[in-house]
Amino acid sequence: MSAAGSMLIPSLRYRDAHAAIAWLEQAFGMTRHAVYDGKAGNVDHAELRFGTGMIMLGSATNPGPITPFYATPAEIDGRVTSPLYLITPDCESLWASAKAAGVEVVMELKEMEYGGKAFTVRDPEGYLWSVGEYDPWQQGA
Repeated sequence: MSAAGSMLIPSLRYRDAHAAIAWLEQAFGMTRHAVYDGKAGNVDHAELRFGTGMIMLGSATNPGPITPFYATPAEIDGRVTSPLYLITPDCESLWASAKAAGVEVVMELKEMEYGGKAFTVRDPEGYLWSVGEYDPWQQGA
């Protein structure tokens, strides 16, 4: 891991990127690192921080050479190809804020057999977010 944060940053496309940013802030306490609005009211590019991690996102309508390779969950029958995992030392507080933000619960908050609590929810546009206290960076350290 770099001194500043993770060297792997997932990137997502949202139909309503402005609403997604607001939801991610409310549900998980993510903070805006940068948001670049486009001319058509879309989000050209945004970066949201979560601890030492980050996600990048933009509007699904943004043109570009790799746009044909992206699909939102709505375009593929609500499926996702790669759920995201947030590590937190306090799963219960994120569970409460996620529920207050109106998530669709996929897996209730529970104690996991490998340690710590975890839950999985779907955001308003269908992406899956698993949140847990298990931290693979601390295993074998």
